[in-house]
Amino acid sequence: MGIFSGGESWSEFIVVGEIPSVQEFAKQHLTNIPDRYLHPEQESPVISTGVSVPVIDIQKLISGDAMDSELQKLHSACQQWGFLQVINHGVTPSLLEDFKREVIELFSLPMEEKKKLWQQEDSFEGFGSIFVVLEEQKLDWSDMFVVVTLPPHIRKVDLFHKLPSKLRGIMEEYSKEIKNLAMIIVCQLAKALRMDETEMQDLFSDDRAIGLSPHSDADALTILLQLNETEGLQVRKDDIWVPIKPLPNALIVNIGDMMEIVSNGVYKSIEHRAIVNSNKERLSVATFSTFNLDSELGPAHSLIGPNNPPIFRRVVVQKYLQDFFARKL
Repeated sequence: MGIFSGGESWSEFIVVGEIPSVQEFAKQHLTNIPDRYLHPEQESPVISTGVSVPVIDIQKLISGDAMDSELQKLHSACQQWGFLQVINHGVTPSLLEDFKREVIELFSLPMEEKKKLWQQEDSFEGFGSIFVVLEEQKLDWSDMFVVVTLPPHIRKVDLFHKLPSKLRGIMEEYSKEIKNLAMIIVCQLAKALRMDETEMQDLFSDDRAIGLSPHSDADALTILLQLNETEGLQVRKDDIWVPIKPLPNALIVNIGDMMEIVSNGVYKSIEHRAIVNSNKERLSVATFSTFNLDSELGPAHSLIGPNNPPIFRRVVVQKYLQDFFARKL
């Protein structure tokens, strides 16, 4: 389950029918999972517990004697994993704890209160699901809440103001701090790629956040906050699923498809999934950062040359996202 920051809503995203609440199913202590949630086509999990995703210290990355070595660690993590955990990231622990508490309370609301925050026919924001386009389509065993946070002028104002006031205030602060962290990371990625940093910043000049079966993320960068101790997030590395054990006060960061394209394939957008725990729910907050909708997505001009030809075609970001959301994950 998660609270996802969302981008522009297009008609292609409209959910078919009302998606039932998994939390409500869980309260019934079902002996059998409804057929619509069973995915027999998924392979048996091959899981490795002997390796873990790299950990990057943001303070070392931006200051001090270890800058160069930490930058190389970041570069290697994005090349080989596409996933990392960041510590000393500057988002205050008290804010993280306050935000965790408010999101947990949001998902704990009684169903009659959640209905006031449910998805409408013309939007994927609110409680519900996305990528559901067929009545008989298989569903993931998860509940989502999707909300646009930044920039403020594209928010769904009526939904935003229905949120509990304390959550709204804390979410405003959290969104701003995560935006600052995302910009620090992408500027460091530009530096590691030897890419023109201004070119990277221009792609985010009016940043928008958009936000489980195995999938990669369509965005540029995803920053995830785990709200409780229940593990479940796994990353596919060398055809083995590697569980991620969140570190205290750390944030999980992964490269999205857009960043793989901009880096001309140097950085990898890696397939990942969330598995179900039969005893405890898992809660997380994912913030998805994309490039400007009207910018052109393609390998960075400052990286391309006679010895490094582009391996991706160029397309307007809005068209790219429309095509992505028209498909299932």
